[in-house]
Formats: sequence, structure tokens, C-alpha cells
Amino acid sequence: MKRVIVVSAAAVVIAATAAFPAQAGRTTAEPAATTQYVVLYKEGATAANAQKAIEAAGGTVVKVNTAVGLATVTTTNAGFISAIKDNAAIDGVARDRVIGSVPKSAARTAIGARATNQAKAVEKEGREHGAVKHDRNAKAEPLSDLQWDMKQIHAEEAHKYEKGDPKVLVGILDTGIDGSHPDIAPNFNRSLSRNFTVDIPYDANGDVVDGPCEEEPDQSCNDPNDVDEDGHGTHVASSIAAPINKLGISGVAPGVTLVNLRAGQDSGYFFLQPTVDALTYAGDIGVDVVNMSYYIDPWLFNCTDNPADSPESRLEQATVIKATQRALNYAHRHGVTLVSAAGNGATDYTKVITDASSPDFASVPGQAPYSRTIPPSCVSMPSEGEHVISVSSTGISKRKSYYSDYGNGYVDVASPGGDAYDTPGGTRDITKATLSAYPKSLAIANGEIDADGNPTVNYVVKDCAGATCAYYQYLQGTSMASPRAAGVAALIVSKYGHRDGRNGKTLDPDVVEAIMKGTATKTPCPNPPAYTYTRHLPSGATVTATHTCEGTTASNGFYGKGIVDALRAVSL
Repeated sequence: MKRVIVVSAAAVVIAATAAFPAQAGRTTAEPAATTQYVVLYKEGATAANAQKAIEAAGGTVVKVNTAVGLATVTTTNAGFISAIKDNAAIDGVARDRVIGSVPKSAARTAIGARATNQAKAVEKEGREHGAVKHDRNAKAEPLSDLQWDMKQIHAEEAHKYEKGDPKVLVGILDTGIDGSHPDIAPNFNRSLSRNFTVDIPYDANGDVVDGPCEEEPDQSCNDPNDVDEDGHGTHVASSIAAPINKLGISGVAPGVTLVNLRAGQDSGYFFLQPTVDALTYAGDIGVDVVNMSYYIDPWLFNCTDNPADSPESRLEQATVIKATQRALNYAHRHGVTLVSAAGNGATDYTKVITDASSPDFASVPGQAPYSRTIPPSCVSMPSEGEHVISVSSTGISKRKSYYSDYGNGYVDVASPGGDAYDTPGGTRDITKATLSAYPKSLAIANGEIDADGNPTVNYVVKDCAGATCAYYQYLQGTSMASPRAAGVAALIVSKYGHRDGRNGKTLDPDVVEAIMKGTATKTPCPNPPAYTYTRHLPSGATVTATHTCEGTTASNGFYGKGIVDALRAVSL
């Protein structure tokens, strides 16, 4: 989701697992002196020279992504950035986080500082107690009547021509995939799936991030490649490729293969090194389409010359831009179609705006978000990266969702992501969000099902086929719109792709993008183009906001080239 979705620095391997054994013994008054950085090598510089520069500055290389030239580095040198930033072999450096413990007294009890951010709040809008009653469709997938989103893009009709080829690989760069979910497991490839993250219990301020490792189900900071302890990634994966199996729902491309490329933390943070590693791995193994419903923390927008930022912060943001673009280029060259959520900030990316959400992760004690003026020259990654298809969200009426970011020249296509207020008069209805798979373990942990396994909240739905039961949840957001567009891309590769030498299929990403845009339903701006959204909140308050759509029917800031259409895409 752009300007609402991703940035941060580096995964954590080897040293990180040693740094977070168990969080007992957190008694020191100051954070540990060891800090982790990501360092970007200059293009053309040898790895040997870059590593010499790192060592000379007092750093130790933990891991290197050789495809991009991005290294995770630890050091006790407080002046590490100053010591290395001007070296001829180095193109950028960004602080990642403090390695070690923080004072127990400083740690907050709320799980995941990012859970309070705008993206999470938008996605979970409309959550209330009391199960929603629904009918079960006996002819199609049982919950298909609840999938208005599939009808909007004519996905069910498209399945008469193309359901998706198992040889087509779709990578989910997200918080993970529950590979055991009954409505995902048939299409899940465990052997190719990877987890590029390590759980981070606390940030440098002592705030809870992913939580203590000993409280994890496996009592480890290293999670398997088939779990999702957030739920976001499972929802995304299911939207793309839930199989047609007389259980629950169907995805847009129910026959393709899902690969978990976990790059997000349990708490929803996405840092630079894991996202870069996931993208280059996708290119290496022949993934055809990736969905990226995130932005790279800690900066929603990356600016290289913002006067509000310190020189160190500017360097960090420049590093994010350069490293991410290198990874996007690598994946694109290797045949990966790149699809990204536009963001949930309800802002026009082509205008000057104000952002007060960054940096959203504390890598040093005392660090906190501050207000910045953001000109269009600042970029959110990966959604504003080159070769990336940026997707805005529509509601059930096909209007742009109230929360969706937009901008003429920013949005490439639109896709259904839900809008709980897209109702007569602007009252809230959770069924106007989108329904996809939800890990049972989270439903239990969050108290959303009773002792008999029945939902107690309006956003969780249960479906059973004999003794096999599965759970689904309603969410809305450009995070939900993007995978439905990615599903259309997967159908395009399935229909028109050719063998790739790995016993799989492939199709030039530029061709996939051209077909997706060329077959999208051209959708004009509202008339008048300044559209006012009205929302009647449960508190009794009424909120209004006006968004102005610029452009033509063929290409505009709300819908880009149009709303994706699965049927037209596979029936050329």
C-alpha cells in the first residue's frame, strides 16, 4: 500500500538469534551498545573492497545479498555512519536497530506498535461483536455469495476459460502464509517457501514489536515458513489462490501455486533487508508474480533532501530507495510481475502533503515520529518504484474507497479492496469489506470463536465441508485490492505464458502489465471530479472528506487505466 505501506532496514540472522535468546534478565538501564545497519555497496565495487570498508569502520558483516549488494552489519562503533558513508565502495547506509535488551520497565504491554497505525485501523474498520449470519451456496463455492469483489472483476466467469496453471508461481511478500489452512493448503508450495525475517521482541525505546520470543508458540524468534502470526499475509494469499474445493471461497486464480516469501514481521513492519532478499529470491526461483501489500519501514515516504530530516535520516532514505529499486530491477529482469498496494492514507501522491507517521520504528532510544511536508519528489517504496503496478481500491459500488491513496500518474489500475462505508447514506457495513482466509490459531488467540469453534464477532466467518472447517475474516484496504489484481496477472501468465526451462511458465512482465491495463474496465472520474465521502461513525460522529480525481476516462488518478477485469484478460 503506498504512502501507507513499507520501509525499514534489514533482516536479522545469525547474530540476531543470539541477541534475543529469551528476554529474561532485562535489567540494564541502557540498551546494548551493539547496533545493526544495512549497508549498500556501490554498483561496480567489489564485495571485498566493500567489506574492507565495513571492517575498517568497526563493522562485522552478518549477511550479504550479492544480487543487490546489500549487507547486514553489526557494530559497537557509535560513529559507524560517519566512518563509512563517504567511502568510494559504499553507496548508502541505514540504521536498522539496536541489538540486545531494553529495560523491562520501559516495555509497553500493547502488542505491535504498528498495530495502531493508519493502515491497520483502516483494514480492520467495522469490527464488532456478534456473528454475521449467511447462507451457503450449494452450487458454487459455499461462501461465493459473500464475494462481491469476484463479481466486480468477473473472476467467476473467467474461470470458464482459465482457472490458473499450477506451474505459475505467485509469491506473497507479506507477514507469512498459514500453509495448513484448508482453503490454502492444496495450492501451497512449502518446499519453495522461505522466511526472511527474525522476530524482533522490542524496539530501542522498549516498545513491544513482535513480543517476547518465549511467548511464541514455538518459543523461538525464528518462525517456520508456513505460519502467519499476523493474518495479513494469509488473507492476501487466499484472495489470489484459494482453490475451488467446495470449501469457503475461491481466489481469483484458484489453480496457481502459492509461495510464501515472508518479509514482514508479526507486528506488520517490513524492513529493507528482508524485502530485498525476498525479491531477489523470487527472481532466482522463477516466481511469475509477486504481491507487495506494504511499504518499507520506518519511512512511509523517502526523501533525499527534506530540510526537516537530519543528514543521517536523508542518507537512510536514499539507501532505501536505491536498494529497493535494485531489487525490483533484478526481479523484473528475471520475469517477475510486480504488483503493489497504493496505500491507505486517502492522499493524492502527486500533490504536496503532510506526513506525521514516520519514522514509525525506533532504531535508537528516544526516536519518535515527527511532522514533515512531503513533496511529490519523495517516494514510497515499493509502490512508487519502477516496473511496479500500483493498485488503488474500489468499494462495492465501484467508487474509489474512502481510504485509498490516489494520483494521476501514480495509480496504474484499480481493484476491489472493500469500503465498509460504501452504503446508502454512508453507514457502516462490514460485509462491504472483502472476505478471505484467516488462521484458526489467531481466531483462538484473539478470542474470536467460542468453545465450539463458532465465531463470536461480525468479521469472522466459518465454513465446513464434512469434518473439515476453515475460518475467514473481513478486511478492507489497498492491501486487499492489490492481490486481486495480482490474481488477474497470474491468470494472464497462465493463459498466455510459455515454458520457462524449469518446467514452469513465464511471460514478460511488461506484456502482463500491458494486457492487464489494456483489458481493464475504463472508469471515468466522478462528476463532479471533487467527490465528497460521508461516513457515519458508530460514535455518532459524521466525517466528510473530499478527494479530487484528475485525468480522463482512459487514465485518471482514481482508477488508473481502469478496474481490472479477469474475464476480459483471459478471453482476448
